[in-house]
Amino acid sequence: MQNKLEMIRIFCVAAESRNFKEAATQLGISPQVVTRAIKKLEEQRGEILFYRSTRQIKITADGERLAKQARFAVGSIDALLVKDTKEKRDEMRGTVRLTVSSVLGRKLVVPALAEFATRYPDIVVDCVLTDSHSDVIDERIDIGIRFGFLPDNRYVARELAKVNFYSVGTPELIDKVGMPKKIIDLDKYPLTALFDHKTGRYWPWTFTESRSFTPSKPRFITDDLEAEFQAILAGVGFGHMPGFLVLPWLRSGKLIQILHEETSPVWRLYLYRPQRGPTPLRIRALFDYLVEVLGHIET
Repeated sequence: MQNKLEMIRIFCVAAESRNFKEAATQLGISPQVVTRAIKKLEEQRGEILFYRSTRQIKITADGERLAKQARFAVGSIDALLVKDTKEKRDEMRGTVRLTVSSVLGRKLVVPALAEFATRYPDIVVDCVLTDSHSDVIDERIDIGIRFGFLPDNRYVARELAKVNFYSVGTPELIDKVGMPKKIIDLDKYPLTALFDHKTGRYWPWTFTESRSFTPSKPRFITDDLEAEFQAILAGVGFGHMPGFLVLPWLRSGKLIQILHEETSPVWRLYLYRPQRGPTPLRIRALFDYLVEVLGHIET
């Protein structure tokens, strides 16, 4: 069995991987070695670090706490073993290209970058705000943030948050037109719609049990999620919005949740970077920073 430092290194990589096979590929070892190392570490700690399924792993709360400590410990040991060469210093200078959806970028990411700029004044963040899914490999993107699923194992990914969606409207609009109570009644009310240029259709409102609703006659149409949110706040119509936008307004009473008997499936928010050889320290610095600041967003 590996020594303790090797076990911790394996654990750190596994904590950022979707499964042990992916971690093994990054480390250049067999999946069995990864599995044995994690099992041994769990036995020594006396706690479960990962939930396992046939296709993926999910780190536990205990695992998250240990991973945070382990990254710091491994980084400190590496700093003792590696000379502070000019090459290493140069890796903390230069540009990191980041892509994120427009509303996430404006609401969450860009405000958080001020602290990063203070910590790392020699790193330039080139932030591309786009609602289309950028091909990080072809477009030479260093880091991406997106909802949904990652298509293959070309990426190192971390799940940042589970995002809930809410159907909402203003009290004034409800006083004026009434409150929708069932999905089938929605088209009788003024609605907003988000246009998807890729499909040529409106984004559907999704609900559990694989149900969905697409507005047929929306009062307001836009291709920008934040613009749709502002229209909802203005009382133009009812809409379907992510929690990180509407929760403060629901608490204040300026928005009211409708369709109380319906729930929407959870969307997952991922931070990812391509696997293309050794990762420069400046990219790793921004990646770890975004895990730190975006892992606690209210959703």
